[in-house]
Amino acid sequence: MFITFEGIDLSGKSTQIRLLKEYFESEKKKVISVREPGGTVISEKIRDILLDKKHLKMKDLTEFLLFSASRQQLTEEIIIPHLRKNFIVLCDRYYDSSTAYQGYGGKVDLKIIKSINKTATGHLVPDLTFLIHISIEESIRRKKLIKKNEDRIERKTISYFNKVTDGYLKIAKNDKDRFVVIDGTLSKEEIRSMIILSIKNFSKKSKSKK
Repeated sequence: MFITFEGIDLSGKSTQIRLLKEYFESEKKKVISVREPGGTVISEKIRDILLDKKHLKMKDLTEFLLFSASRQQLTEEIIIPHLRKNFIVLCDRYYDSSTAYQGYGGKVDLKIIKSINKTATGHLVPDLTFLIHISIEESIRRKKLIKKNEDRIERKTISYFNKVTDGYLKIAKNDKDRFVVIDGTLSKEEIRSMIILSIKNFSKKSKSKK
């Protein structure tokens, strides 16, 4: 099973991935968690380039192609081999991030993004995607609370991030069978319960189709 988590920074993705990994481990399931960009030696080096505040002149298409290169390496080196070994793979971001950030936010042609997304992932589509939705205002509030240093992407404008959040909702609306949209302002316990319930319902549906 391949499960991805999407949302803007500080939406709570990483926390929920950790909690879900702990849940699967308690159920004696084989599970691995990875992040984007990153997850391999090569992908982590690309991550450093993408997030470096010295690279403020990076073009949106360049940004997208770098994300795609990192994703391709992660998919081929880690995700697909573990799925073949019957692992549950949890991924912090996947190709929907590129559609939201570089597509709706950066205005890279969505047709180009869709085509390269398929190539970079070998047409691998997540079984379930959880979009933990918060507003950019809530994200900013949380950053101030923890005094988080901003990377290159986080330094983009509020109008850019509003386009990203709107883009995420459009992506989810167009793929309701895969996406579960969750209010990120709920408590982490409430969100965790909703995620586990969604996975159980998905598993029941999958078994009934066989």
